[in-house]
Amino acid sequence: MACEEILKAVFPFLEGTDLATCMIVCKQWRDIARDDYFWKCLCSKKWPSICKRTSPPTVTYYKLFQNFHKRQYRRTVLPPRLSFNDLEFYIDIWTEEKLIFSDVVPGPVLQKGIWIPPPGICDVLRFHLEGPEYKMTLPVEPRFTIPLCQTVSVSVLVGRKDTNKVACIIKKSLFDYIDRTAYRALAFDYLDFSSPICLFVSGVRAWISLLFMDHNNEGALDVFGIEMDFCDAANSEDEVLWLLDMLDWK
Repeated sequence: MACEEILKAVFPFLEGTDLATCMIVCKQWRDIARDDYFWKCLCSKKWPSICKRTSPPTVTYYKLFQNFHKRQYRRTVLPPRLSFNDLEFYIDIWTEEKLIFSDVVPGPVLQKGIWIPPPGICDVLRFHLEGPEYKMTLPVEPRFTIPLCQTVSVSVLVGRKDTNKVACIIKKSLFDYIDRTAYRALAFDYLDFSSPICLFVSGVRAWISLLFMDHNNEGALDVFGIEMDFCDAANSEDEVLWLLDMLDWK
């Protein structure tokens, strides 16, 4: 069997990335691998209905596969109009109806990397805090203890110094999940946006966590820090600032 016949018999069984690699081996392989029949086979595996169209495609199946199968690279985010220097956060935490934490936190204090967690925290929590996901953290001084038998809720507002307006991040949500393996109590709320284009964006949550120490005390949480993130939609400082800029400011 001739080499060309062998290649034509083998190429239909290859994945797209492997077939594309064959195209850079030599001119003969490239000319054979560019046969649109092979790429139609690949398209029919990924999108079977596309090959059932009554009208012929306006581009080759090779181009179709190349356009829609290639990896989507992360797009560059334009510089945000806000900065953390423009912001301050109003955080209030209650047990039942008793206020146990209330503070006005300057924006720069919540920026990632400006706080070193205390010694003695568990490894799982340390790995989480040192992970690549963008998160904002705040030390709690003095620490406070929360009995597990009590309901704990939180609200978070954010203010803009440049316009003197305020937006809501978390209305009043319960810390209804305690992760004993990571030593975090979590609460969340869905963000409200003002821009009409944001009406098509739903389900973006703000998460806030109470970080606590492991003292083998099953009846209470020794809270030493607070963490906030928007990992549903924003995983960098610029993305977080754009997200905050789109809130419903009053």
